[in-house]
Amino acid sequence: MTTPVPPGPAGAAPRSGGPIRVLIADDQDMVRTGFRFFLDAQPDITVVAEARDGEEALALARRERPDVCLLDIRMPKLDGLEATRLLAGPGVADPLRVVVVTTFDLDEYVYGALRGGACGFLLKDSGPTLLAEAVRAAAAGDSLVSPSVTVRLLKHVTASAPADNVPRPASPAPGAPLQEPLTERELDVVRLVALGRTNAEIAAELYVSLSTVKTHLSSVQLKLAARNRVEIAAWAWQNGHARPGT
Repeated sequence: MTTPVPPGPAGAAPRSGGPIRVLIADDQDMVRTGFRFFLDAQPDITVVAEARDGEEALALARRERPDVCLLDIRMPKLDGLEATRLLAGPGVADPLRVVVVTTFDLDEYVYGALRGGACGFLLKDSGPTLLAEAVRAAAAGDSLVSPSVTVRLLKHVTASAPADNVPRPASPAPGAPLQEPLTERELDVVRLVALGRTNAEIAAELYVSLSTVKTHLSSVQLKLAARNRVEIAAWAWQNGHARPGT
């Protein structure tokens, strides 16, 4: 069963000053209800649709064109990995912004979703405040990778041996020299990305402007051949540029 909620025409761009339009996809009724209850209580966020499986999520997302899609990984009919790739992956002409919300201890394929185009991820037990922050970050073109999730997921992904169906980073292998080395300031930005900081937090911590942070990140992505900030973080963990607690 799906529950579309009117406001905003399908395919419309986010309205200036209007609420962030969110789709929630999860096969657990209580999870969807909890997410909707909290997000609808935010003055700048509104839930426009709910889906209980991946096929419904895909159809609703394409019809409603929400600003942010919150997708579970393990769903009936079409899992979150494939739904993410179809909505936000390489080759999608007009990709949507997807945030994966999952239970890490039961799911080791979150990195695959991020490789498929998701712009952020959260654990389901991260709490409602972080959920709202992730939605706002995604809508603003940023992504939120909380420090606890970064430590748990990226250490697991980069330390474990490659497994079937688990995508690996496309960036240079650990220890491989870069064709163009990162500058000291770029390394500062990379370390903070690896520890889960948002662009705004990085700007505040390094005493630079938000546009400067974005410029550094664009340069880093080119040098590392990284598709997104999660691949940047993975490279940092693989090459010893990030440490928990720093």
